[in-house]
Amino acid sequence: MNISSSVTLDPGLKKHYNINQYEVEEKPSYCSKFIIFLSLVITFLTLPISIWFSFKVVQEYERAVIFRLGRLKSRKPKGPGMFFIIPFIDTYRSVDLRTRAFNVPPQEILTKDSVTVAVDAVVYFQVSNPLTAVCNNENYARSTKLLSATALRNVLGIYILSDILSNREVIAESMHKTLVEVTEPWGVHVERVEIKDVRLPIQLQRAMAAEAEATRDARAKVIASDGELNSSKSLKEAADVISSSQAGLQLRYLQSLHTISAEKNSTIIFPLPMELLGGFTHRDFSSARRRKGIKCDNCKKYKTEDTN
Repeated sequence: MNISSSVTLDPGLKKHYNINQYEVEEKPSYCSKFIIFLSLVITFLTLPISIWFSFKVVQEYERAVIFRLGRLKSRKPKGPGMFFIIPFIDTYRSVDLRTRAFNVPPQEILTKDSVTVAVDAVVYFQVSNPLTAVCNNENYARSTKLLSATALRNVLGIYILSDILSNREVIAESMHKTLVEVTEPWGVHVERVEIKDVRLPIQLQRAMAAEAEATRDARAKVIASDGELNSSKSLKEAADVISSSQAGLQLRYLQSLHTISAEKNSTIIFPLPMELLGGFTHRDFSSARRRKGIKCDNCKKYKTEDTN
């Protein structure tokens, strides 16, 4: 694996910087060989004290990147378990391969529809290439955190407030793709991104609550109106059915009276059909007109019928 391929340099700096600096030197210089030989001699002369500085141990979830005289010793990291280094000239850096998680601090973001919201997220990442993580980035964990905060602001800036509240998974996936593309040259793999919380200003929350309440009230009134319309149609159909039979209305009265009496009420108000009083009211009206001297054609008609 050639990790030098991920290093990008300014063309003006290439004459001062060796682009293949991370390549393992196949043939060390004579000076390097002499220093290595001298270190080995000192190590053997100081046994068994030097043995405590020569053997190192890394855990199962760790890998060790060894540098000899400032240069990368091997293209493959050491570990897990015990490995040997030469004191005085070898240094190593242990890299944790376990998945890590960190909270992205709440970011004050201006959405596309000019609404200020505070959004925070959770990012899960792990080191996929220890050599690249050590050689290509001074502090890969801190760089990933800063990049996550910037990516969160950039991604949310192109959405409106309703999309941020309803499409969290889409936003998290877009942010995840952005982080994967940037952190791959660092030897870091971003496993998952989750939008944690979206905080709205208090005034905006009140306005949205009032809007939602008004919408629910309007919908309730529409539903109640539809119910009244349907019930009136049903009552009209029932009235048409009852009016088709002379005894139907009386039976309905009796049924209502039975229903009311079942509740043990002491006072019952029962409606009386006005048709039953039609004849009495008409006769009283005719007699009143006679007393006042008002001619009535219907009175003559009734008188004729009485005579017959």
